Amino acid sequence: MTTSSTLRVQVPGDKSLTHRALMFAAAARGESRLSGLLIGADCQDTATILRSLGATIPELPHDGGEIRIHSDGLDAWHASDGVLDCGNSGTTVRLMMGLLAGRPFCTTLTGDASLRSRPMRRVTDPLGEMGARVRELESADRLPVELCGGPLQSLSHRSPKASAQIKSALLLAGLSGGAAVDLWEPGLSRDHTERIMRSLGVRVEGRAAEDGGWTVSFEPPPGPLPPLEMAVPGDPSSAAFILAVALLSRDREVMVPAVGINPTRTGFLDAAARMGAQIEVLNERESGGEPVADLVARPAALRAIEIGGAEVPSMIDELPVLAVLAARAEGETVVRGAEELRAKESDRISAMVGNLRAIGVEAEELPDGFVVQGTDRPLQGRVRTFHDHRIAMAFGVLNALPGADLEIEAPEIADVSFPGFWELVRSLGGRGS
Repeated sequence: MTTSSTLRVQVPGDKSLTHRALMFAAAARGESRLSGLLIGADCQDTATILRSLGATIPELPHDGGEIRIHSDGLDAWHASDGVLDCGNSGTTVRLMMGLLAGRPFCTTLTGDASLRSRPMRRVTDPLGEMGARVRELESADRLPVELCGGPLQSLSHRSPKASAQIKSALLLAGLSGGAAVDLWEPGLSRDHTERIMRSLGVRVEGRAAEDGGWTVSFEPPPGPLPPLEMAVPGDPSSAAFILAVALLSRDREVMVPAVGINPTRTGFLDAAARMGAQIEVLNERESGGEPVADLVARPAALRAIEIGGAEVPSMIDELPVLAVLAARAEGETVVRGAEELRAKESDRISAMVGNLRAIGVEAEELPDGFVVQGTDRPLQGRVRTFHDHRIAMAFGVLNALPGADLEIEAPEIADVSFPGFWELVRSLGGRGS
């Protein structure tokens, strides 16, 4: 329940869904109608690449208003005149590899220094099994790569990680190349791609495997994809930072409306509740096959917890903000099974632990996670963001607290996923960057 003093904070559209909505609209035949899109740098890179392949995509509106995207379908895609620069976006490069694997031309893909340091064979190897030809142009398992696509063969694949990027890349390859895909992963990862496919009439099924993993089966549709109509909900990963400010404040009650609560994305809410957080889920509804709700957070005394196992994939992008909640919780918080954090925009395990220590918090780096000892001492020091938006915003949460004095390096990197983040933090009474 909210009151007249509840602060209402709107967060940007979901980044994962914005990428996918743009890609499906460009892959469909006809005119798609999208609203609520994130205008961050990663999604702009996706839009730019799709334009270069032949889709008519207008500028993404700053107000989340509706846009109409026209495409003649995947068969009308053509080779780009130049290299496809995916910037800092792992989602862009890996999902685009899947779509391009079924197209009868060659493309070179690259990214910034951070993206060029991230592994790619987890996607390019199974795409090669389907028939795509991938040539690494500089370093093994790294960008830039040249990908030559065409008709693909069916694939049965066991993924070493529960990864929505791996799964989505292979499903999109099956869509683009007309090939069936059977995929096993050790746990259920984000299922946005499957939900959009089903909303468009594509046959894709997911089920629990007997060995405790998760299987997905995909059959290519007999004809072109129909246009997509979708209102993208607020990004739950972005909402987590605003909710965290409210939880750690003394007197702030905050409502974040229309946030996506896909079950594969609610791990943060579950973990925060175990820590003692007061987050209320109101007005549950559905938009474009995705569950949506209004979230209300109130100040709370937090306690340490342990996180690991199957719950990690559902909160992988929120673990940096959980780490800063742990810094202000009573006791010792332990996170394990999160080695995927080392292959994000930065090595987030190293970045979080190093920065927490630099500002006066006891923290320990584990091979697959971290340990954080909560403290109530004033926090001061310099934070290195490593060109990672979630590292910057996580420490922005701590800098919003009374007595904090943090110097956050390159705070503008937050614009990748959350344009206007620092203004919102200041509106909640924080110091911002």
